[in-house]
Amino acid sequence: MPTNSPESEPHRHRRMAESFGADADRYDRTRPRYPEEMIARIAAAAPGPDVLDVGIGTGIAARQFQAAGCRVSGVDVDPRMAELARRDGIEVEVSAFESWDPAGRTFDAVVAGQTWHWIDPAAGAAQAARVLRPGGRLALFWNVFQPPDVLRDAFAEVYRRILPDLPALGQAGPAVDLYASLLDKITDGVRAADAFGEPERWQYAWERVYSRDEWLEQVPTHGPATGLPPERRRELLEGVGAAIDAAGGAFTVHYDVLVLTAVRRGE
Repeated sequence: MPTNSPESEPHRHRRMAESFGADADRYDRTRPRYPEEMIARIAAAAPGPDVLDVGIGTGIAARQFQAAGCRVSGVDVDPRMAELARRDGIEVEVSAFESWDPAGRTFDAVVAGQTWHWIDPAAGAAQAARVLRPGGRLALFWNVFQPPDVLRDAFAEVYRRILPDLPALGQAGPAVDLYASLLDKITDGVRAADAFGEPERWQYAWERVYSRDEWLEQVPTHGPATGLPPERRRELLEGVGAAIDAAGGAFTVHYDVLVLTAVRRGE
């Protein structure tokens, strides 16, 4: 999820974008997957099987697209994440997407899971238009999590204490609402490319029960925690763990998957 206030411009914070590979195995092991219904819909809506995964990371979404019958290639800024994705036989090039050289290659779909907020919305959309075949589909998606209200407030209090410069955690309301301005900016970038049909938004809901240990294992993979010194990270995990213990030791997280998608117009 975006780790800055949606009013900021996350793509300007490249150092955080390049921090997730510090523990790539943990990231791959703990980060949530995406609904199969969404994967199948994107694959079926593309004119062919060739998919470029932008910000492929460790290959979480890429493996799901492979299972759906797609041929997946990837681009990522972090060589540590790219190396893990290559273990599944995926060809991954290390580059910022905006400056990546496709060497004449084109694709039926350009997808990005949990990453497009790190990409310049105008330059990224223009690059996607260059590498998509006519009728090809751009599909950008995010898992947005919402813990129960009592834990949302308790988590926010812990993060405010340890990471006081993270304003989004102090905002009230559903988590998906925090993405509204971000998606508006990305939509503006897609429209500015003047190469796509009108962008659409899809949404999928799912839930998962987490134990205390399962949630704490995932916490260090989120942007604010990746660069914390060991002592502050330990303080963060202790605070979050205490909140979960007070709530009974396990809880249900509601996920909304937000999808922004558009079709590349013909030449």
